[in-house]
Amino acid sequence: MRLIFIRHGDPDYDLDVLTELGHEQAKKAARRLLCENIDAVYASTHGRAWQTAEAFTELSGISPIHELPFMREIRYGKEEALYESGHPWNTADLMMDEGTDLRSPEWRSREEFIDNTAVVDFDTKVRQADDWLKTLGYEREGLYYRNISPLENTKTVAVFCHGGSATVLLAHILNQEFPYMCAAVHMGHTAISILRFDKRPGTLAMPIIELLNDCGHTRD
Repeated sequence: MRLIFIRHGDPDYDLDVLTELGHEQAKKAARRLLCENIDAVYASTHGRAWQTAEAFTELSGISPIHELPFMREIRYGKEEALYESGHPWNTADLMMDEGTDLRSPEWRSREEFIDNTAVVDFDTKVRQADDWLKTLGYEREGLYYRNISPLENTKTVAVFCHGGSATVLLAHILNQEFPYMCAAVHMGHTAISILRFDKRPGTLAMPIIELLNDCGHTRD
């Protein structure tokens, strides 16, 4: 199975819709995705991700768009003061300035991450993602995924989502620490990333990265 993450186009965050530029980016991404032989389309229930998915389904004729609520964008900051502090990407930058190893699992104990809704959302999303991946034929065992499909799994699944939620899943699936992935992968609007899970029934493996954070289609 191939799993494709597509970040939404340029947004109006207040209205949770795409801007005119965002719609153009979504159309370009849709044209780019036509060659990926996509079998199923999923999307976050945020409007900006849904509209990006609609651009693809309108062009490809592939429908329906399946709702994937756990792929909504992550929050950050304390519950009583959302978005005022604790931005994961800013914290990753601070950790680098300090010379801190972004690969250390001790990141959760930093003051910036304690009681941070980003960590709450991270843990919730990875649990729900593993439940969802199991329905697609891949069950988490320790650090890896076992193909539990009875036949070779050659499906390609597209997920239209967000920079934060996609970074969370990439960190979890690839066994990388969250701050490291925040620093290493800054997803542009309609960036495309592709993971390839082993198609052979019974195999236990980690997915292979086919493509990461590709925005080449936006430069057409």
